[in-house]
Amino acid sequence: MAGAGPTMLLREENGCCSRRQSSSSAGDSDGEREDSAAARARQQLEALLNKTMRIRMTDGRTLVGCFLCTDRDCNVILGSAQEFLKASGQCPGNAHPPDSFSAGEPRVLGLAMVPGHHIVSIEVQRESLTGPPYL
Repeated sequence: MAGAGPTMLLREENGCCSRRQSSSSAGDSDGEREDSAAARARQQLEALLNKTMRIRMTDGRTLVGCFLCTDRDCNVILGSAQEFLKASGQCPGNAHPPDSFSAGEPRVLGLAMVPGHHIVSIEVQRESLTGPPYL
């Protein structure tokens, strides 16, 4: 669209998507490549909306929930989130105090925000029942 003005685009940097201001010019082929790459990145991110994700964090916890949104700082919002602790080998005989929960027992969090700098890995659950459950 000629004369439409600046637009907001998603751009992947260091494994994270961020927004930037862009104005397209008719003769700029590099700008067109960036725009198409940004459009592809945005489509891929939008395809993940409402999918079940498993996020592993730096402190050993794992959160499983529905991907709702992200921002330029790579923070992730999960809906209907559950928290799982990593199995601790420090308790003899796998005995856990009554006020804690084991790796197999989730703690229901509901809506959760995961800071981007605490994310180690993200897995997206496959929709089909064939193959491994996470990508």
